[in-house]
Amino acid sequence: MPDETWVDLIPLAALEPGDVTAARRGGRPLAVHDTPDGPHVTAARCSHGGADLCDGYLDGHLIECPLHQGRFDVRTGEARGRPATRPIEVYACRVADGMVRIRID
Repeated sequence: MPDETWVDLIPLAALEPGDVTAARRGGRPLAVHDTPDGPHVTAARCSHGGADLCDGYLDGHLIECPLHQGRFDVRTGEARGRPATRPIEVYACRVADGMVRIRID
């Protein structure tokens, strides 16, 4: 798409291997998940209780909230474990030149 803009978010080398790393874009807290198929970027706040998902437990593609143990698929944002029922926001991302980049429109 011609109106897509990709911006640097965080160096790939700064990610916690197999874990979640906090990042910010425009004052918005984001979570960068280092999964088996590469990084995925989501909102950093749980849609259920507002806890910081960067403090959660990442198991493959599922992030578990540290507050009530709700789970989300970081690829789609889908709530995959109660008490969470609403999805979290997911940001398109890619790796280029050693940086995790996200798409802004």
